[in-house]
Amino acid sequence: MIDMTEAAQDLGWYWWTCSAIAFLAGSLPFGVIIARRRGVDIRKEGSGNPGATNVGRVLGRRFGVLCFLLDALKGAVPVLVAGWLGGLLGETSTTNAAAWGWLLVAVSAILGHCFSPWIGFRGGKGVATGFGAVLAMWPVLTVPALAAFVVWGITLGLTRLMSLASMAGAIVLPATVIAMAIAGEGESLGRSIPYLVVTGLIAAFVVFRHRKNLVRLRTGSEPKLDGSTPQRASR
Repeated sequence: MIDMTEAAQDLGWYWWTCSAIAFLAGSLPFGVIIARRRGVDIRKEGSGNPGATNVGRVLGRRFGVLCFLLDALKGAVPVLVAGWLGGLLGETSTTNAAAWGWLLVAVSAILGHCFSPWIGFRGGKGVATGFGAVLAMWPVLTVPALAAFVVWGITLGLTRLMSLASMAGAIVLPATVIAMAIAGEGESLGRSIPYLVVTGLIAAFVVFRHRKNLVRLRTGSEPKLDGSTPQRASR
């Protein structure tokens, strides 16, 4: 059983402070900032989403890539620093309480991105920031993050549908955690519980944030990277 009360008590001021900083870092709306420097309000263009995909469609691929990298960094940096100062970075074995604390920092960065107070508690869908945050949890979640990235890249290359690729990558994340835990067996399985729970919640959250995309995928009206749709392409 997961004793969430004990874990919460053991997190202490350090993890809560790091999580608050991570939320603020994650809340930096790089998509809005990049677009504004080009004289564009990204919230009024394309899908209206301030994430990397919409920035790329409206301003061009290089700006979309720049936005993706910056969004990933704002997830990675606070997690890396918190893990380093907390003595977790590079460690394969940690207490469950420490794992919950580190994961709280990652989740806070994602929530900051999705609900930025600087733009009316709106934001992107958490994919780039989530990738950066999870990748930075070295080594416990680095391999699952890379596996998710590979699946994301393959799906995107085959379909040119960013939403589908993002959801596929998100689902692979907890699946890889499960596979690694089973392969490790015994004590490794028990230590993986916090990571499995949180990566599962992250995956569910990413899919939920793409709920409108799911509707468009079913109707064939979901735009591809170049802005075209399967329906238009088939005419």
